[in-house]
Amino acid sequence: MSITKAAVPVAAHGGYDRRRDLLQAFDDTKAGVKGLVDSGTKSIPSIFHHPPDSLAAITSSTTADEAAATIPVIDLAAARREEVVALVRAAAETAGFFQVVNHGVPGEAMAAMVAAVRRFNEGTVEAKRPYYTRDTTRKMRFYSNLDLFQSPAASWRDTVFLDMAPEPPQPEELPEALRGVMFEYVGAVRKLAVWVFELLSESLGLASDHLAEMGCGESLKVACNYYPPCPEPHLTLGNTKHTDPTFLTVLLQDAVGGLQVLLDHGGGGRGWVNVPPVPGALIINIGDLLQLVSNGRFRSVEHRVLANQSADTARVSVAAFVDVGRSMRQYGPIQELTSTDGGNPPIYRSVTVEEFIVHFYRKGSEQNRPRLDYFKLE
Repeated sequence: MSITKAAVPVAAHGGYDRRRDLLQAFDDTKAGVKGLVDSGTKSIPSIFHHPPDSLAAITSSTTADEAAATIPVIDLAAARREEVVALVRAAAETAGFFQVVNHGVPGEAMAAMVAAVRRFNEGTVEAKRPYYTRDTTRKMRFYSNLDLFQSPAASWRDTVFLDMAPEPPQPEELPEALRGVMFEYVGAVRKLAVWVFELLSESLGLASDHLAEMGCGESLKVACNYYPPCPEPHLTLGNTKHTDPTFLTVLLQDAVGGLQVLLDHGGGGRGWVNVPPVPGALIINIGDLLQLVSNGRFRSVEHRVLANQSADTARVSVAAFVDVGRSMRQYGPIQELTSTDGGNPPIYRSVTVEEFIVHFYRKGSEQNRPRLDYFKLE
């Protein structure tokens, strides 16, 4: 079945779901979006066509200087501790995103990680196919679009996803391309996450180990995203608008760019702001659960990735999602940050991570409202 030229009707006739048939045909190739590119397609299949409203303002009018002012680059080693804490606090309470340099993750490991993701994705279909799965019990899985059969439109990317902590996979479970560098890179990122959690704890006026003592950082999952060049980037996205359902994300991106953050411009207006690649930097962004436990002090902000407009170079990013794992512990606003008689009552109710994740992946009428709103107290 051709999935590159077939038109998808809006509604199925007689119970026949043409769109799902096309989605299944794409998934059955186990070659991902890269397989479509390798086939020489000059137009993207209609299953990747996003509705016009989600493609609105596809370009950002933000200049590089304005982006740097909005999403700062923080040198973790160049200033006194209290100055770094102040910079982190300002970013976490406004944009929810900031970039860090002098972060302790070796540049060689970062470069090797990007190269490894590129090498795996640009290998043969035969080498990649054994890893292609939607079985979420596997610690290492390769797929295109986790929500392929639920989302209104597929996104132009392929992903290698790994559960790296607290129980990492065995080295032989990883493809050879990723095996050597993944464990080194993740080890360095976990140390950085501890550092950032300390700075964030101090930003809230708490002891530096407060977030760590809550279990933050016990779990780490890695999404290695590969965004091939797109022949019609104006019709699709690399990743749709979303927030991260975790505590913290540490993102490595290559020089291609395409990440955008949706920020307030004042007067009730919002717009997309580019997050420009900075050599040697890692991007930190606040997740939903950190906004919840900080009682709204820190902001988990919507972001997306544009379809890759490069003619010949794939975009690579490596997102490390730092979390507490599948703990049955209840997480709510930190008690020290709230008061019932001081004008700072709790905004959110307590939830388990399991409950939050189940709600996060629910599709339907609530997908266009912030998911944290569901957990707000009346």
